[in-house]
Amino acid sequence: MRVVLADDERMVRTALRVILDAEAGIEVVGEAATGAEAVSVVRALRPDVVLMDVRMPQIDGIRATEQILATLADPPRIVVVTTFENDAYVYDALRAGAAGFLLKRADPDELVGAVRLVARSDSLLFPAAVRGLAAEHARRSPAPPPWAARLTDREGDVLRLMAKGMSNTEMSECLGVGPATVKTHVAAVLAKTGSRDRTQAVIAAYESGFITPG
Repeated sequence: MRVVLADDERMVRTALRVILDAEAGIEVVGEAATGAEAVSVVRALRPDVVLMDVRMPQIDGIRATEQILATLADPPRIVVVTTFENDAYVYDALRAGAAGFLLKRADPDELVGAVRLVARSDSLLFPAAVRGLAAEHARRSPAPPPWAARLTDREGDVLRLMAKGMSNTEMSECLGVGPATVKTHVAAVLAKTGSRDRTQAVIAAYESGFITPG
């Protein structure tokens, strides 16, 4: 698993590198100190995961995330690394396409678990925190989006379970269907909501009012 670190503080990058390089199957292949440098490094190295600081010089992590996702055919999974959990910048980064976020004060096990989880992409990273951000910062649509009516009842159930952070296996057990069926439903939800991944689908669900925070 190839990882790029983007943070304007060298000490933060060094600490992250030490933790991740000590893990089997994870390799830090590059670093960036600005948002513009992050875009360039990611384009050159094509990592699997990027740990992206929100606030950096030149362009911030939000714009860097947008540029990476817009210009690469098979973009990496981007995790926003932030000091403040309930931050509008973090929510904007999720809306821009980040797969999740991680607090800088997270312990090493949380960091490694987050990188492995987003690379696997079969469940939502820190779903309770995402729900909290949605409750605080979601920009509600004035009317239900067209995709809401196109979801089947079962697909709606799957979207709600995705918002709870359930993996495919957990959803399979909850709904009493096979994992392959769940995978098909997840793919349909992503397609109908126009979402890149589960995080984007859940954000769309909150902003449309399909799921109500709390």
